[in-house]
Amino acid sequence: MAIRRSATKRHGLPTIVRLRLTPTPGQAEALAAAVLLCNQAATVVSRLAWQHRVFAVVELHRLAYYEVRSQLAGLGAQAAVRAIARVAGAYANRRASKKHAHIFRPHGAIPYDARLMSFNRDARTVSLWTPTGRVTIPYTGRPDDLKAIDTLPMGEADLVCRRGVWLLQVAVTLPKPVVGEPVHGFVGVDQGVANLAVTSDGAVLPGPALPGPVGGNGHVRTLWERRHRQRRRLQKKGTSAARRVLRRLSGRERRMMTDLNHQMSKFVVREAERTGRGVALEDPQGIRGRVRAHRFQRRTLHGWAFAQQIAFTRYKAARAGVAFVLVDPAYTSQACPDCGHVSRANRPARGRFVCTRCGLAGHADHIAARNIATRGIAGWAVINQPHATGLPSARRDRESKPPDSAGGS
Repeated sequence: MAIRRSATKRHGLPTIVRLRLTPTPGQAEALAAAVLLCNQAATVVSRLAWQHRVFAVVELHRLAYYEVRSQLAGLGAQAAVRAIARVAGAYANRRASKKHAHIFRPHGAIPYDARLMSFNRDARTVSLWTPTGRVTIPYTGRPDDLKAIDTLPMGEADLVCRRGVWLLQVAVTLPKPVVGEPVHGFVGVDQGVANLAVTSDGAVLPGPALPGPVGGNGHVRTLWERRHRQRRRLQKKGTSAARRVLRRLSGRERRMMTDLNHQMSKFVVREAERTGRGVALEDPQGIRGRVRAHRFQRRTLHGWAFAQQIAFTRYKAARAGVAFVLVDPAYTSQACPDCGHVSRANRPARGRFVCTRCGLAGHADHIAARNIATRGIAGWAVINQPHATGLPSARRDRESKPPDSAGGS
């Protein structure tokens, strides 16, 4: 009998909550042993999969289950099953690009499912499998995360140790709200390098509208350059002290940009929700091959996470019930939003737009955001009326066919 997920999990919104574990020294040693053993098991399975060219999870289970349990003492049955699933997932999308077997880091995160962990919500403790037996560990977290654990359906969890702190990242499912109709249009957002994001209302992000220590786009570029010079200097030095500083600084710029993307996406979604509009962004597909940048700007262009900002905006809009659509970015900064005239001459400078037909002038990024907002209206209409264009549709063809007769021809 097939196992069916609940309606909430099938149609809900997945998200992650983070819990902080407070194990005793003995429990911490047991968790560390579990992490090492599970990652070692995943590496053994990965080598078997690569050697026999077997990557589907069912066939890989038949090949590696008994082998990995015989090689590694203390590995539980469900832990071996999760290790096999990890290997199948690792090869699912990157099999063609790999040149050798995937090796799992000894201290990387390991997954726990319902058979490997159980929660006592009243006592705020979680029971986790380890090679030496289950351990019951208290957990803490933000009030919203604790409330989510108490009330929402849970899925798998990842056990992570970061600088001596044990974390449990649990997947939960939020109920999906009904997407409201954008009766007042869309908020268009133009993404770029000089200005990370500019809305069709004229807000430049990051800027005074966002809290935090980052003052604006110029401040962001200054921080980028400072970190780049610092990393280059330390890598050139190559001493043990320099490598120690590099390890301490690792991920700092990435965390800063992730925080900025969260702030910008939250601002855009809240503004759209407040004004009864949707959110329209550029589709970045192929942007790095399409945009021609000077060699001094390539590092900045290729280092900016366009897709991350879109992903953050998409899931925040889904949680708020705000319409979200991606539009074609072609000629958005060369088209006039008033008269529709498209010409390269409309851009006399990088940041300036002057329409050669009607004379409309303004900042080029703001004009592009206005065009994106207009295209968002048309894109939303196409999404909600899939047959309005008259183009061939597999669904319409299937619905128009007469039912098969029971007696044959």
